[in-house]
Amino acid sequence: MSSSTPLFGNWSFPTSIRFGAGRIRELPDACKAVGLKRPLLVTDPGLARLPMISNATLSLRKAGIEVAVFSDVKSNPVAANVEAGVRVLRAGKHDGVIAWGGGSGIDTGKAIAFMAGQTRPLWDFEDIGDWYTRANPAGIHPSIAVPTTAGTGSETGRASVITNAETHTKKVIFHPKMMPQLVIADPELTVGLPARLTAGTGMDAFIHCFEAYCAPGYHPYAEGIAVEGMRLVKENLARSVKDGRDIEARSHMLAASQMGSTAFQKGLGAIHSLSHPVGAVLDTHHGLTNAVAMPYVVQFNRSAIEDKVVRLARWLNLRTPTFEGFMQWTLELRREIGIPHTLAELGVKIDHLDRFSEMAAVDPTAAGNPVKAGVPEMRKMYEAAMAGRL
Repeated sequence: MSSSTPLFGNWSFPTSIRFGAGRIRELPDACKAVGLKRPLLVTDPGLARLPMISNATLSLRKAGIEVAVFSDVKSNPVAANVEAGVRVLRAGKHDGVIAWGGGSGIDTGKAIAFMAGQTRPLWDFEDIGDWYTRANPAGIHPSIAVPTTAGTGSETGRASVITNAETHTKKVIFHPKMMPQLVIADPELTVGLPARLTAGTGMDAFIHCFEAYCAPGYHPYAEGIAVEGMRLVKENLARSVKDGRDIEARSHMLAASQMGSTAFQKGLGAIHSLSHPVGAVLDTHHGLTNAVAMPYVVQFNRSAIEDKVVRLARWLNLRTPTFEGFMQWTLELRREIGIPHTLAELGVKIDHLDRFSEMAAVDPTAAGNPVKAGVPEMRKMYEAAMAGRL
């Protein structure tokens, strides 16, 4: 279904967003708006080799903006990536960061900007209680985010997920000022994303919306954003996977991913709790892992979320607006876009489950699950996801 409304806009929620095809051309102006004269462009090694990065650095230099590129970033970024970036930023006397890429590039870039003027170690700012107040706000450099995937929505988030390589655990580093000052959301930058990554990142956007919608607590703003985000994914993800050059579908998916990260300030849940240990230990793609785990967690949570899922199924205009109808639609979508059915297909083995279950139970996202889930419950969901049992 085509839209007659131009997919173009200037938005200030939750931060300043320049949205629309071709808007990457505004990057020099964006730097001037934020006050960046010597930015460090942080991205992953794959993107660093593409014309989009060389074109961006050329346009910045033509505008008199001195830019350098840092690309020592893993797909699941680790503290060493952040520390190396901070050293480069300080040595080059850079005044801020352009965080460019998917979740890995943007999370790393945000963390580098955050840590630029801090004296305490990264893990002192984990999202626990009021630990964020340990940071020196004056030491946080400004950042601009340029997303190239429609998945994590890290460009509109106040946190970065960084892996502790020593313990193989994913940590959420949080500070309200980690939110980029400005986002350039240009769907043309997502066109080259392969179908498999389009599928995984798109499901990540859906799951951010879904878990936020189901998380306990009162936050109608977040729920409203989440519901519309899920509708956009339903109508555009398969289109994006089938035809990566469908700029309308790519635009809606990019908006949906930002809606997901805006909504999940309400909370996430056990889909992320199960996914984080798998990604940290086996280095699997985060969105893909979430997509595999999703139906098993939804089934586990049924007693607490059935009424909300039925309401969602009606909003999404599913053929059968029931809990079972939602589950069936989810499984059909996963098959259509090529998502594996079991965690075993991602390399998870029975021998992993004791350790993964313990890690999942203490993951920060576990507290947001609608049904209390400790080690035994996490183990039960892992076993179901290994066997493909619903």
